[in-house]
Amino acid sequence: MRTLLNVVWLVLSGLWLAIGYGIAGIVCCVLIITIPFGIASFRIALFALWPFGNTIARRPDAGTGSAVGNVIWFLVAGIWLAIGHLLTGLALCVTIIGIPLGIANFKLIPVSLTPLGREIVPTGDRTTFGVR
Repeated sequence: MRTLLNVVWLVLSGLWLAIGYGIAGIVCCVLIITIPFGIASFRIALFALWPFGNTIARRPDAGTGSAVGNVIWFLVAGIWLAIGHLLTGLALCVTIIGIPLGIANFKLIPVSLTPLGREIVPTGDRTTFGVR
């Protein structure tokens, strides 16, 4: 079931989201100071391609730099990305077939708000509970 949902997601919206995040990552990597944001955009792009079966976990080794970067990201891009994912998720939840896709959009909200200091892990992996 997970593979079927991922394929439907990829065709309907995942590819376009990944391309958008990939372009943002390339733009961020042009300037040296925004390279961490570019890497985070590439990580989100991979998650946007194949969200079912994966989840987001906080990295225990993330420090003050990640927190400061997340505040900057939140103010510049995060809030707008989260609003876009929220509206898209609500629109997808109107139909019964779109409900799982809407939920996948809701799963992208936390990582689009604060991407630094997070990692994408398989669902059920022990790192999702903070234990390695």
